Amino acid sequence: MSAGDQDWDEGIPERLYVITRGRSGLAEQATFDLVTLIVSRAEPAPTMQPELAAILRICGSPLSVAEISAYLGLPTSAVTVLLADLLADGRIEARSPVPQAILPDRALLEAVIHGLQRL
Repeated sequence: MSAGDQDWDEGIPERLYVITRGRSGLAEQATFDLVTLIVSRAEPAPTMQPELAAILRICGSPLSVAEISAYLGLPTSAVTVLLADLLADGRIEARSPVPQAILPDRALLEAVIHGLQRL
């Protein structure tokens, strides 16, 4: 097996260092969480870093940061650094997921039930 065939977690932290250009995902993680949806807004350029081009190709329809991380086989910390670069260049759009419906207060529901039972 050549060094290029090994996965990132098999003792090659240098690959992640090169991909992120030595930056960590700590600052970028505030912008992106695992369920933030990413959508491409541009086509990959021929001279673009392969990981950035891959993100643009797979995000034709919305994908979460966790899904992108899984497809690329990279940790989310590295993916958030790459996403921050693409967002700064205007090549992607980040959307927060649809919020869950806010449920009414339990006391209100019980009051309605009791009121209906009295009818």
